[in-house]
Amino acid sequence: MIDIENVTRQFGRTTAVDHASLRVGAGESIALWGANGAGKTTLIRCVIGLLRHSGRITVGGHDVLREGKSARMLIGYVPQEIGFYDDLGVGESVSFFARLKGLSQAQTKDALEGVGLAMHADKRIRELSGGMKQRLALAIALLGDPPILVLDEVTASLDAVGREEFVSLLERLSGAGRTMLFASHRIDEVAALAGRVALMENGRIATVLSCRDFVMQQGNGAVLHLTVAPSMVGRAIESLRIEGFTPRVNGVGVLVPVGIEQKAAPFRVLADARIRVDDFEIVSAGRAELLSTEAAGDPFSSKNPVAMELAS
Repeated sequence: MIDIENVTRQFGRTTAVDHASLRVGAGESIALWGANGAGKTTLIRCVIGLLRHSGRITVGGHDVLREGKSARMLIGYVPQEIGFYDDLGVGESVSFFARLKGLSQAQTKDALEGVGLAMHADKRIRELSGGMKQRLALAIALLGDPPILVLDEVTASLDAVGREEFVSLLERLSGAGRTMLFASHRIDEVAALAGRVALMENGRIATVLSCRDFVMQQGNGAVLHLTVAPSMVGRAIESLRIEGFTPRVNGVGVLVPVGIEQKAAPFRVLADARIRVDDFEIVSAGRAELLSTEAAGDPFSSKNPVAMELAS
């Protein structure tokens, strides 16, 4: 349903998307994967017609630049950063967007029910949690029952519980036959939602893998990023080292390199030591190095003298 053919987008002398080609079939779910600046968001904005580009993108056979309105009628879009009028009611907000789309008000209730927000229709948006605001954005995107969902890092700002609930909701929508194109930096999210993964590097689509091959590839040299209470970091490091792991401190927790068959083992070690894991993600070795670098000025960073003393 989405055909991307030799698409290039430049900002001045910077090439953000470089001759990218990709096809997303009807009912298929494809993830865009890559480091910050790889071109994922720019490509998504080209797909929904927000950015002009060379090359050609069609959605359901409609050229997104020449037949933008027809193409966008097929797409429900949720951006990474969501802006709402906080004093507006939840139901009022969905009703407003339904009117913009020329839809009946009956669809407002259906949209809220579809994302589990029907009981919150009378609340002000400012009263919602981050996860609820993301579900509200999804409800608006689903108005008119579009066959395609385009999502840009939509769980990046959510906590573990909110992320799990939102991904479960997306799994249900994907399982119902919707076409999905989404950007993500979380392996577990990609594994749950994608059938194929397009790896982007420097604006190019370097390769497209099956989700299974992608997870296997990322599993080699993967690192667990575990979030624990700051007061428990030292104990966590010690407990993991005793069991043969080589953990290091990060600004918001512990980085633990793991083999493909031992991703669950650190959790058992910390549970036996009565150390609670508040959140986790699986990252590549390169991403782990970036996290370590970003934490260099943090009091619990592996490059901070206090952290080094804790971990010694």
